[in-house]
Amino acid sequence: MPLFLLVRHGENDYISQNRLAGRLPGVHLNRKGIEQAELVAKYLKEAPVKAIYSSPLERALETAAPIGQALSLPVQIREGLIEVDVGEWQGKKLGGLRRLKLWKVVQTRPSRLKFPGGESFLEAQKRICDQLDHLASQHESKEIIVCISHADPIRLAVAFHVGLPLDFFQRLFVAPASITALDVQELKVD
Repeated sequence: MPLFLLVRHGENDYISQNRLAGRLPGVHLNRKGIEQAELVAKYLKEAPVKAIYSSPLERALETAAPIGQALSLPVQIREGLIEVDVGEWQGKKLGGLRRLKLWKVVQTRPSRLKFPGGESFLEAQKRICDQLDHLASQHESKEIIVCISHADPIRLAVAFHVGLPLDFFQRLFVAPASITALDVQELKVD
């Protein structure tokens, strides 16, 4: 299977304001996020990357653009890399959400949670892992591919592939504009 470089989008004002952007349209990188995206592109410029895939949300595409330019590769949009659908929680401040009874479930038993009007973490994990499996099937073993996504989908994918129970996925930390290398070995059955 290829080596996945999972890149979280750069900073935006929702992050700095402790708000949950979810899938809201029009959430763009702020000045710091643009600088972060340019640094990731500079870091990856000499890497032998074969393809770049991105979530369709603006903040991911704005992170992907300088990477694509640095590597002279097109950015291909993949819906499976999109942020978790937090439904009615989109745009809300984390401080207010922490007061809800459902917040405790988010923090202690996320495997049992389905966001009001949105998806569950289990559904999101299946979606992101299915997307990565599909992308892996399109590439040769040991190729390097870049996927620009969001914190929770990246954490969910890593948790699945390292065997971490879903209820513990939030123990993983994925900073804005970070690169998480995921090398998934193929299972060979004789």
